[in-house]
Amino acid sequence: MPYHIKPRMKKMTTPPRPPPPHTSSLLLFLLLAAASVIHGATAAEDLIKKTCKVLAKEDTNVQYGFCAAALEAAPASGCATLRGLTSISIRLIRYNVTDTWCRIKQMLKEKSPRRDRYTELCLRDCLEMYSDSISDVKAAMKEYNSGRLADASVHLSAVLDAASTCEDGFEERRGIVSPLKKRNNDTIQLSAMALTLVHDLQTAGPKH
Repeated sequence: MPYHIKPRMKKMTTPPRPPPPHTSSLLLFLLLAAASVIHGATAAEDLIKKTCKVLAKEDTNVQYGFCAAALEAAPASGCATLRGLTSISIRLIRYNVTDTWCRIKQMLKEKSPRRDRYTELCLRDCLEMYSDSISDVKAAMKEYNSGRLADASVHLSAVLDAASTCEDGFEERRGIVSPLKKRNNDTIQLSAMALTLVHDLQTAGPKH
C-alpha cells in the first residue's frame, strides 16, 4: 500500500493581545496621580520656603532655617495653603507652650540642690506665664478659626511677650544661665511666625 504523508499544518501565530482598556486607563490614572502627588509636594515645599523667606525678612525674631524645619515637619503641611500654614504655626505654639509648662513644673518638683534661689523664683514666674500662654494660644486658635484675625493677633502677642519676659528674668541677674533659653526662643520664633502670617492674611484679604 502506498504510504501517504499528511501535509504538516502551518502553525498559526497569534499577535500579542493589547491590554484591556481598563488596565490602560488604570495605568494612566496611577501615572497621573503620582505626578500630581509629586507636583503637590513640590508646590507645598516651595510655599513653605517662600513663606519662611518672607517671615525671616519681615521679623528679625524669625530664622529661615527654624521656620522651614518647623513647618515641613508638621503634619498636613505638605498640602497646606497659606491659611493652613498659619493654622499649623498656631498649633505648633500650643504644643511648645504646653510642653514647656510641663517641663517647668517638673523642674520645680526636682528641687535640684545646685539651683540657686533666684533661678527658682524665675522658674515659678515662668510657670505662671506659660500657664497664661496656654490659655492665650487656645483663644488665638479659636479667634483665628472664627475669622477674627485682629483678636487672634492680640493673644499671639501675649504669648510672645510672656516668653520674652520669662527669658529676661534670668538675664537680669549676672551669672545666671537660663535653663529655658531654647524653649523660650522657640516660643518667640513660633509666635513671631504666626503673628506675621496673621498680619499678612489681614492685609491680603479673604482670597488666600
